[in-house]
Amino acid sequence: MRRRGFMRASVALCGAAGSLRAAARVAPSPARIAPGVVTRPIPVSGERVPAIGMGTWITFNVGPDPRALAARSEILRLFFEGGGTLIDSSPMYGRAERVLGDLLPALGRHADAFSATKVWTPGRLNGERQMYASLDFWGLRRFDLMQVHNLVDVGTQLGLLRQWKAAGRIRYLGLTTSHGRRHEELEALMRREPLDFVQFSYSLADRSAERVLLPLAAERGIAVIANRPFDGGELFARVRGRALPPWAERWGIANWAQLFLKFVISHPAVTCAIPATSQPQHMRENIGALAPPLPDPEARERIARLLA
Repeated sequence: MRRRGFMRASVALCGAAGSLRAAARVAPSPARIAPGVVTRPIPVSGERVPAIGMGTWITFNVGPDPRALAARSEILRLFFEGGGTLIDSSPMYGRAERVLGDLLPALGRHADAFSATKVWTPGRLNGERQMYASLDFWGLRRFDLMQVHNLVDVGTQLGLLRQWKAAGRIRYLGLTTSHGRRHEELEALMRREPLDFVQFSYSLADRSAERVLLPLAAERGIAVIANRPFDGGELFARVRGRALPPWAERWGIANWAQLFLKFVISHPAVTCAIPATSQPQHMRENIGALAPPLPDPEARERIARLLA
C-alpha cells in the first residue's frame, strides 16, 4: 500500500474510535530548544517554542533554480543555527512546501522543525486530499500544527482537524487570518471553539489585535502566531536613513528588524512571530531577535512612539 493510502486508512480507523477527550491530548515531541533563546509556552500543553519562527509566503515559492535553492538552504541553516524551530507554510504558497520537503532532509533538520502548515480549500474531501499532499510534500508522517487558512470553510475543516488530531496526524490545530481582515469572525470562533493556536497580523504598523484578539487569546489559553510583523516590509521604509535610538542596545537590539520583532514578541500574549525573507543576511538579523532581553512595558511605549 502506498504511504498516502496507508495514512487514509489509519485516519479512518483511528477517527472512528476517537473522542473529544482524545482530541484534546497533545502527542509528545522531542525537546529541540537551543539554550539561551527567548521561548514561549503553548498554553494548551506547556510545550515551549522559540518566539521567532519563519514564514514562507512568496520567499520559498521558487523553482528548481540552483542559486535560489542554495539561498533558501542557507536561510534554513541560519534559522536553525540561531535557535528557531517553527516554520509556517501553506498550499497557497505555491512551491514552498515542496521546497521545504527537499531542503529540510538535505540539511538533516527534519527533526528540528516545528512544522506548521494550513488547509486552504472548501469541502471535507478536498481538505483531506490537500493535507495528505502536504504531508507528502514535507516528507512527514504528522504535522505539529495544522491551521484553517483564512477561515476557508472553517466549520468543515475545523471538524476535520479535530479528527486528524485524535488520530495523531497533527499535534495542534488552529485558525488563521491576515492583513487585519475578518477579526470579528475570528473573535467569535475563539470564544466558541476549543483552539490550540490562532494566527493573525500584528506589528508596530498594525496594533489592532491589541484591542480584542490578544487579550482574548490570553484569556482563553490560545497560542498566538503573529504574521506580517514587518507590515509587508513597509516598516523598513518608514525608518530608512534613521539611526537606532541609543537605548535600543539595552534590549539587545542591533538593527531595525530586531526592534520590530522584539516589540511583537514582547507582548505577553504572543507566542511566536513569523517573519519571512529570501535573503540570508536578513535571516541573521531576524533570528537575532531571539536573544534576550525583551523590552519591558516602558520600552514598548518608547518603541511605539518612534513610529507614531
